[in-house]
Amino acid sequence: MRNKAIFTSQRNRVQQPEYVEQPAGEVTKQTVPVSDIIWLFVATRLLLILVTYISFILFPVPAHFYPNTPVDLIGLFTSWNHWDAANYTYIAEFGYTRVELTAFFPLFPLLIKAVAFLLGNQGYIAIGMIISNLALLGSLFVLYQIAVDVSGEQVGRRTLLYLCIFPTAFFFFAAYNESLFLFLTASSFLAMRRKRWWLAAGLGFFAALTRSAGLFLIIPFLYEIWVSNDRPGHATRVVARKLLDFLSRALPVILIPLGTLLYCLYTWYVFGNPFAFASVQIYWARHLSWPWIGIWLALVDLFWATPFGSFYEVHTLIDLTATISFIILAVMGWRRLRTSYNVWLVILLLFMLISPATTQHDALQSNQRFVLEMFPAFITLAALGIKHHRLHQALILLFPTLQAVFAMLFVLNRWMV
Repeated sequence: MRNKAIFTSQRNRVQQPEYVEQPAGEVTKQTVPVSDIIWLFVATRLLLILVTYISFILFPVPAHFYPNTPVDLIGLFTSWNHWDAANYTYIAEFGYTRVELTAFFPLFPLLIKAVAFLLGNQGYIAIGMIISNLALLGSLFVLYQIAVDVSGEQVGRRTLLYLCIFPTAFFFFAAYNESLFLFLTASSFLAMRRKRWWLAAGLGFFAALTRSAGLFLIIPFLYEIWVSNDRPGHATRVVARKLLDFLSRALPVILIPLGTLLYCLYTWYVFGNPFAFASVQIYWARHLSWPWIGIWLALVDLFWATPFGSFYEVHTLIDLTATISFIILAVMGWRRLRTSYNVWLVILLLFMLISPATTQHDALQSNQRFVLEMFPAFITLAALGIKHHRLHQALILLFPTLQAVFAMLFVLNRWMV
């Protein structure tokens, strides 16, 4: 039963098996609902523009002073040039002038620089936002196909809906590299499912140039190659043939670490340290720790160290909730999602958890943003939303409301990183 409306839920839901996936190499081609995806994309962009307009004009006005002046259009656009967006646009315009900026991987600012060069070296923040939003649009088309492969059309549509209205999805609107990384990694996984190994590895190469976690695409890539070819026959011969076939087909994997290697060579040449992007994490208050340290510090801050109702208490609650929720989603989807998706989700979770901001009030800061890249968890959430209608209703009310509030905070240059 085809559901045409992506924003509406079915009251009379048709029972369907959860997470029914095609065997490797037998992925069926699906008709992508182009108009529905574009509509979802445009509608959520318009809502963020409305939030920007309202928050930029109304909230900064002092009490008892209501000027009758037109909006500053340049100021309206640059209201999104805060936090990491400002760092990316600075790198695009001036390069890596300080070693601590190497924490921001180069592909996203390089794309901004390339387009800005064609436009006379101007409009960096606008270009960054356009690239980010286009990457999100591409991600929606890719993720729909992945989610449909997992569990059908309704899960595919619901996955896109939850991703776009997620409380911190406004980062896809800003000049951040989250949407670019999501597009590259999800596209790489889709190429793996289609057995297009060189394309998958090439996308992994660019993902490794976008974020440090992109390097670890090597693991699900090798797994997908291993399981993609089942040979009948004698057990010993099967293993031998499969191993030889694996070695011959695994050659494209060299492209993925090549992205990280190129960045290492660059930082070695400029700053004399091939791992500068890792060593400068201390500057950004991040320290290598056991995975549970950040959660423990967040719990201590939430229930003991931070005064009730304080600014940092709310921020800790936001990041802790996002962290715990996606750990739960990873557990709930473990036996249902494809193994490579589970492995990727665990890698991203561990990568996020082993580098908490231990010297900050909110040790889990930015986790509410990092979870945006964990697309398998959104597929699990979509399936749960279909199975439990009240959960879907709660998310439909809660997610957009929080996103509007968080986007306003970002526009007003409050602490939202």
